[in-house]
Amino acid sequence: MAPTEPAFSFGIEEEYHLVDLGTRDLALAPAALTGACEQELAGRFSPEFLRSQVEVGTRPTRLIAEARAELQHLRATVARLSAAHGLAPIAAATHPFARVSRLVPTDKARYRTLASDLAGVGRRLSICGMHVHVGIEDADLRVDLMNQMRYFLPHLLMLTTSSPLWEGSDTGLKSYRLAIMRELPRTGMPGRLSGWHEYSGIVDILVRADAIEDASKIWWDIRPSSRYPTLEMRITDVCTRLDDAIAVAALYVCICRMLWRLRRQNLSWRTYPVFLLEENRWRAQRYGVDGQLFDFGKGKLVPFTQLLDELLALVAEDAEALGCTNEIARARTIATDGTSADRQIRLLDARLAAADNREAALQAVVDHLIAQTIDAS
Repeated sequence: MAPTEPAFSFGIEEEYHLVDLGTRDLALAPAALTGACEQELAGRFSPEFLRSQVEVGTRPTRLIAEARAELQHLRATVARLSAAHGLAPIAAATHPFARVSRLVPTDKARYRTLASDLAGVGRRLSICGMHVHVGIEDADLRVDLMNQMRYFLPHLLMLTTSSPLWEGSDTGLKSYRLAIMRELPRTGMPGRLSGWHEYSGIVDILVRADAIEDASKIWWDIRPSSRYPTLEMRITDVCTRLDDAIAVAALYVCICRMLWRLRRQNLSWRTYPVFLLEENRWRAQRYGVDGQLFDFGKGKLVPFTQLLDELLALVAEDAEALGCTNEIARARTIATDGTSADRQIRLLDARLAAADNREAALQAVVDHLIAQTIDAS
């Protein structure tokens, strides 16, 4: 009997910064705003660790057009309700110039505990990501696909980078968010696991020792979700453009299906040591779509654009089956035109070259992020 195909339903979670429309600096979300968002977006909105951040999440779906429409609605609703308080959301993994020393954790028991546990590291967590859940009912299959999916995580990161600026400086990294995440415990690439039994076993060790409350405190780049029967991809920065987010989410689902399809044929993607996977992770974080990744089979660096063409060919059958051929094709546009990180740096450099002072140039970058976050055209 042929194995049953997983649901491959998916949901997208996005985190946003809130900025003051006057100063363009980060702003604390008033209780009236979070209350209005929670009421209007019941079950699809929540405050985040810092009061300057919020999170939205789509319902599970198999239809890419449905996910796009819902994410557009979520962004537009948060923007509309924020505007009533003189605020706006920006879908960028870091704010271009905010000083993290001024930030305040959200006053909830979970976040108070987290702030205490993480100490000074937690005070730098002014970062926003995009997480994509893919429905895979079988627990052992989730772990098997996680092992193989690690190879492709740098590719997905490259397409989403949106955090080149930190406290007013160009960091030289396309995803500075990952550098901040690196300071946290239980982050980065997970090691290869034999199956669900091994994964649940290491979680149980930490829980029994009161080191963590539950598996939600494991912040790997990819993990079995602690709440749902899903494989949760967490490496990516939040995408400023809606259609970029949809393209990357769709590509992730397609890769999951491609790996399942190989498994059905008693094949699998070769797994590599974390040391090598981390090298590509770094190159993606540092250079973005302009960079190169190691093709471990060839033993050499290859331009990302070439690797992307190969990846899209690998998942063409899966994109057709899932109805997202056009959406994943957008990845080529991202690779050619650049990500939010590239646009931010280009705009900052252009404004400085035009003799703007640095403060005005950075504020212009924030204005750009506001406009692109809510532009669904």
